[in-house]
Amino acid sequence: MKEIDKEKIQTAIRMLLEAIGEDPEREGLIDTPKRVANMYEELSAGYRDNEKVHLSKTFNVSTGDLVIEKDITFTSMCEHHLMPFFGKIAIAYIPTYKVVGLSKLARTVEVFARRLQLQERLTHDIAQSIMDNLGAKGVIVLCEAEHTCMTARGVKKVGSKTLTYSVLGDIDETKKNSILALMR
Repeated sequence: MKEIDKEKIQTAIRMLLEAIGEDPEREGLIDTPKRVANMYEELSAGYRDNEKVHLSKTFNVSTGDLVIEKDITFTSMCEHHLMPFFGKIAIAYIPTYKVVGLSKLARTVEVFARRLQLQERLTHDIAQSIMDNLGAKGVIVLCEAEHTCMTARGVKKVGSKTLTYSVLGDIDETKKNSILALMR
């Protein structure tokens, strides 16, 4: 994807400030359009990154034992309201005799989280990417997040969390339940 257009974002933010009755030239707001453009560059960095790069460096292992990395924190943006949601992700996978460095799992989370998202898609895309790029026998991704579109506006249910998970590959119901318990 092409680089973001910071000038266009700044113009839009100036227009937004005017539309809500603010003066974009007042002291406290004069640099706001620039700050918001920089923020959106950071929050949308996943469009300019590729998880395949992070998942391409693998190491051979002699077993296919379960690997779990949990409490991977993330922040993303809800595509419906352009408001943040944040939480933790746990990833479990059964390798086919090759594993990836643990930091690469966290980097993969960042690639997908730094896009406009739905939590359900975020969870599935991470799982699918691990299946596709590592050739895992099975993957479970568990995501627990708080959505500011629910806590700061609308129903205003502060502290409510949404839990999603995606299970792909050769993981039967018994294994799935045991792995999910380990991931929590």
